[in-house]
Formats: sequence, structure tokens, C-alpha cells
Amino acid sequence: FSFRKLWAFTGPGFLMSIAYLDPGNIESDLQSGAVAGFKLLWVLMLATIIGLLLQRLAARLGVVTGLHLAEVCNRQYRKVPRIILWLMVELAIIGSDMQEVIGSAIAINLLSMGKIPLWGGVLITIADTFVFLFLDKYGLRKLEAFFGFLITIMALTFGYEYVTVKPDQEKLLKGLFIPYCQNCGTPQLEQAVGIVGAVIMPHNMYLHSALVKSRQVNRANKREVREANKYFFIESCIALFVSFIINIFVVTVFAEAFFEKTNADVSSVCTNSSSPHSSLFPNNNETLEVDIYKGGVVLGCYFGPAALYIWAIGILAAGQSSTMTGTYSGQFVMEGFLNLRWSRFARVLLTRSIAITPTLFVAIFQDVQHLTGMNDFLNVLMSLQLPFALIPVLTFTSLPAVMNDFANGL
Repeated sequence: FSFRKLWAFTGPGFLMSIAYLDPGNIESDLQSGAVAGFKLLWVLMLATIIGLLLQRLAARLGVVTGLHLAEVCNRQYRKVPRIILWLMVELAIIGSDMQEVIGSAIAINLLSMGKIPLWGGVLITIADTFVFLFLDKYGLRKLEAFFGFLITIMALTFGYEYVTVKPDQEKLLKGLFIPYCQNCGTPQLEQAVGIVGAVIMPHNMYLHSALVKSRQVNRANKREVREANKYFFIESCIALFVSFIINIFVVTVFAEAFFEKTNADVSSVCTNSSSPHSSLFPNNNETLEVDIYKGGVVLGCYFGPAALYIWAIGILAAGQSSTMTGTYSGQFVMEGFLNLRWSRFARVLLTRSIAITPTLFVAIFQDVQHLTGMNDFLNVLMSLQLPFALIPVLTFTSLPAVMNDFANGL
């Protein structure tokens, strides 16, 4: 084992892990904490482990064959199934981009104390296009470093909320390692399914299989291929462990502070703290329902304005990073399935336009509840898209004709 070699292979796994920390994930985390307390942490852990195994298969496909998943699909499938697969993956990428737009718009609204309206935040996210293209000019390693910086921001901001709230450690460990859900019903089941859909992102398989090609590997030498597979797997383990810890921060903060709280409880605290957002919560005994926006507000009411702004910074970092991975995924998918090469500018402009248009209409003509409701719908959409990524990656990595001596034996 060599730390120098691990460092040389470090980068693709952290870019891939951003998909486990996008605004859709954060919303799923906070809702599962508020609805089920600590009871669904084991689902989050299992989903992350399954995600790691699938990412490993995707990375091995790229290392062994020198082709990413979309290119292998192009070679192995006929025209009709290939086009259907491409459309399904594009739908997942657009859905992910919409979640980034929603998360960034809400974060900008919170940071500006409501002075920048939601539709203004949606328009500002157009600037993401130029940020990505600017960074892309400086090479992949610089972009990987920038992603590492954004992940560090998320770890610090959500870690601050964790330290401030001080969740019960015994309940945390019990929720992680005992697969139970006592007194759970339909809402908790919905959250459990939502966690799986939010954590395992379909287009991420295509992304990871392509990113590993950025490292030079002599594929004629089996020892080098095994070594590359080993270091990419170690890096993926580290990256997904970091993302798992950040997700735990969010779930446990809302499980400790807001599980089984009513609207009246939160309304009285927000009123006493002179929060400008206290009107968000009706004075009734219905169970509190939170989302990315309300989550920041209730944190501000209970733990001071600093908690609200730090939360918003974390959401903004999650949104900015996920748009870039979505753009990379779209580039690889389009080139692989269709042999169609667009400039990155044209690609970003297309997906961002498709993502912004419906989001902008909702932001202008509806309120934040409808915007976050769209986020929940997109998490469901992601779970429906999963088979269109999982079936190809599981099929091709188990075929000796594709993988030679490195075929998955399951």
C-alpha cells in the first residue's frame, strides 16, 4: 500500500460522492429525522453501502475496459433500447439539476433575509454555468480540489449544527445498528423509500465509470489494473464515508430537535425569538412538516440566526457542487449513447434551461412550499430511474466477454 499512489488516484470518488450530498439528499435527511427520529438511520447506512458496491462496479467497468458505462451500452445494445436508456438517464440528470436550482434559490433567499425572492435566486443559478466553465479550463485536478473545498464547507456547516444541537448518541447508535422502526406507519415508510431514491443516483454510475478514465492505467498489465481497482475502491470508501457522516449530521439534528414537534411549539419559539418567518407555522397542534427552507428557519428560531445562515451556506455549497457533477454526467452520457459531441457550454446551457424553466414558473406563481414539494417529487422520480442505470452496470460487470478476468461473479 502506498499513500502516494492513493493520492494519485484520489479525485473521481469525491466528485462522485457529491451526488450523495445534493439538495435532494439534504431534504430527504431532514424530513426522515423530523418524521421518524433516529429510526431510519440504518436505512441510510444500508443505502450508502449498496451505493458504494454499485459505484465500485461502475468504476471497475471503466478501469478494466477503458470505456464508460454509456459507451459500453452503445456497443452492446441495439438502437431502440439504447435510445430509451439515454432518455431515462437524461431525465434523471435534468431532475437532479432542478433540485440543485431549487436548493440554491432557497439558500440565496435565506442568506439575503428574503430580500432576493425565490425567482431571483433561480435566475442567479444561471451563473453556475459560467463558474463551471471557468473552472473546467484549469483541468480536472483543479476541479477536483474545488469539489473537495465544497465538501469541506458542507462538513463544517452541518457539523456546526450537529455540535450546536448535541443529538443523543445512544439513540444515534441504536438507530444505526438496529434495523427497527417501532410504531412506524406510512409517512415513515415513504421517508425510507425516499432515502434510497435520494442516495443512489442513477446517473452517478455513468459519471463514476467515466471519471476513472482520467488516470492512466496500462490495461494490458493485470497487476496495474488490480492496483487501480484497489485504490479507486479505497478512495470511494473514504469519499462515501465522509458523505455518510454529513448525512448523519443532518438526520440527527432534526431527529433530536424537531421529532414530534407541533406547529404550535415552533410558532411560539419563533414568535419569542422575533423571527421574521414566524408566520410560516400556523398555531395548531398538527405535527411539524419541514423542508430545506423551513429547516433553516426553525434552526434559526431555536439556535439563533447564526444557525440559519450556516445552514444556508451548507445548502448553497451542496447546490453548487451538484450542478457540476450533473453537467459532467450529461456530457459523458450524450457522447457515449449517441456519439454526439457538444461543447460543454452548449450542454450546460441546454440542461440548465430545461431545469430552470419549470422551476422559475413555480417560484414566480407559487410559494416555497410548492418549490420544496417539487423537490420531493424529484426524489421519487430518481428512485423510478434507478433500474435504468442498475441493470446495465450489473449486467456488463458480470459478463466475462466485457470484463475478461475481472468479471463480477455474483
